Amino acid sequence: MSILRTIAMLHFILLATACTSQAADAASNRPPSAKPTSPERLDAARIRQLADMLPPSPRGVGPTIADRKSWDAAAKLPAFAEVVKRAERLVREPIPPLTDELFLDFSRTGNRTRCQRVLSQRHGRLSQLVLAECLEDRGRFKSAIEEAIREVCSEKTWVMPAHDRGLNNFRGKVVEIDLGAAGLAWNLATADYWLGDRLSKKTRQLIRDELERRIFAPFSQMVTTGKPRMWWLTTTNNWNAVCLAGVTGSALAVIPSPERRALFVTAAEVHIQNLMRGFGDDGYCSEGLGYWNYGFGHYVLLAETLHQATGGQIDWLQDAKVQRVARFGQGMEILPGVYPALADCRPGTRPGVGLTAFLSRRYELGLTDIERHGLLLAPGPSSRLFELGLMGFANSASRRKSAPSTPPPPRSWFAEAGVLICRPRGDARRALGVALKGGHNAEHHNHNDVGSFVVALGNGTPLVDPGSEVYTARTFSPKRYDSGVLNSHGHPVPRVAGQMQRSGRDAAAKIVKTQFSDSADTLVLDLRSAYAVKQLDLLRRTFIFSRQGNGRLTVADRVRFKTPESFGTALVTFSSWRRIGPTRLLVGQGTQAVRVDIDAGGRELRIHGEQIKEHLPGKRLPTRIGIDLVEPVREATITITIVPEMELKTE
Repeated sequence: MSILRTIAMLHFILLATACTSQAADAASNRPPSAKPTSPERLDAARIRQLADMLPPSPRGVGPTIADRKSWDAAAKLPAFAEVVKRAERLVREPIPPLTDELFLDFSRTGNRTRCQRVLSQRHGRLSQLVLAECLEDRGRFKSAIEEAIREVCSEKTWVMPAHDRGLNNFRGKVVEIDLGAAGLAWNLATADYWLGDRLSKKTRQLIRDELERRIFAPFSQMVTTGKPRMWWLTTTNNWNAVCLAGVTGSALAVIPSPERRALFVTAAEVHIQNLMRGFGDDGYCSEGLGYWNYGFGHYVLLAETLHQATGGQIDWLQDAKVQRVARFGQGMEILPGVYPALADCRPGTRPGVGLTAFLSRRYELGLTDIERHGLLLAPGPSSRLFELGLMGFANSASRRKSAPSTPPPPRSWFAEAGVLICRPRGDARRALGVALKGGHNAEHHNHNDVGSFVVALGNGTPLVDPGSEVYTARTFSPKRYDSGVLNSHGHPVPRVAGQMQRSGRDAAAKIVKTQFSDSADTLVLDLRSAYAVKQLDLLRRTFIFSRQGNGRLTVADRVRFKTPESFGTALVTFSSWRRIGPTRLLVGQGTQAVRVDIDAGGRELRIHGEQIKEHLPGKRLPTRIGIDLVEPVREATITITIVPEMELKTE
């Protein structure tokens, strides 16, 4: 392993001498929105500048086991009461084996779940044991911790099977870094930092050797020579932040040389800019709320790591665009605790409580209740040691004062994305709220869903976007849109001349009109480009959300063809539904039921339900309620009006 270290240091020396020094910034804090730089052009002057900011010795995040004041305080909290008991059970259980057959399961069957479940158990075991040892400090779990470390370090690759489709990592042909490898590396580095000399010299050296071989050497070569090329370095989605955070956090925790640590920080500074390009200037995250938690969450973890490592000299969170992205989570809230499952997002997903509490305090958002339940150690233990180290103990957010609580605005309008969240006035527990989506069909974790919408009532969503499917090999392949919940069949959007929406950046909603007021919000979208139908002259969807009474959503689809063609639209629900009149439906139950009235201008309609039989998280099957004109038309309008069912009692 010393040879690998020598190679990596040579890369650094060559970089420092060969790179043309660019003009140094007057301020040490570089804005993440600057133009990205290629791997071969890292700034040698910036590396030297950052080396002076970093501590002389490696330093991880969170308190070490020797800081008994911090850990004893955590041990007294009810949220941590079960940690030691769980660790005691774990030491009596064998470590789940990771066989070749299990790793190869994905390449043979496309199933991701079986192997990833075992990997989670193996890697999560380490976190639970380390946390228990830090809380107790009696040495009872040392042997089990070292066994867990040896097991992890013996794995053929840290890359997950779904990310090693060619099995090149499994067969030892390459050593790449993926989401799993980066997170595991940071966890191992944090365990080493927290426990220090409580671990044997042999174990600590094993950690360093494996981090060097699997993480540091490949990354150093990648960012200085461009080889091996790892696609996530320049991507604009969650991979960029997650991998950069894991690699950089690991380097800061264990690499002795400040100069070499500074190389990793410089590379992170440069390439994290690509992630920020993936968000709209309005702060919208097209990957969906779950991936905002994950991807932007890791951006925040890395930003806080660098803030702490440099004594506040580096503060990415000051950037104006970052602040807009930070508000995305709460901006997507339709009703209290209710969010739309757009893109690859599970229904019921909410902004992470710890992340939201941190952002609220840092940006004075006034989410006082979330801060009370999510700041510092309040949420309890985490399987990611580095996350607990950063968020669970004093940080740049917790040192600030809480801002006064303020009610949410009547709407959140993401103008660039074409996404509108409409909230009611008055008692939100009894009133309607909606999420309306324009966008395009080449978004991150894209669904073909231009023109989709979600209706919220009470604490649920009687009319939905069904969210993501359980990932398999098909999900991220050319067959992605064979899925009935990823193509437009699984969304409440029109079917035009028998055609579903096409994918691609050109399949985009054009915003025709917006009109917002205290009483009503109007959004008009031109959806023609989403359909490859030559005969289509016009397809305009008009949303009108009224705040009168308990709220009302009107969705009007106007279509015009050159020749008579079939036309229809749809609703999607996880709830029960029934027809209560020729053109009237009741969807949902109890306080979450909505009445749906359909007007096709006197034209005959066929209303029919169909379960979408795909494998979804939670094993629930959504129902598509098709609303189709019986006869082909040259021009028609279908208008759907949705109100809370409880309004029937007052009519």
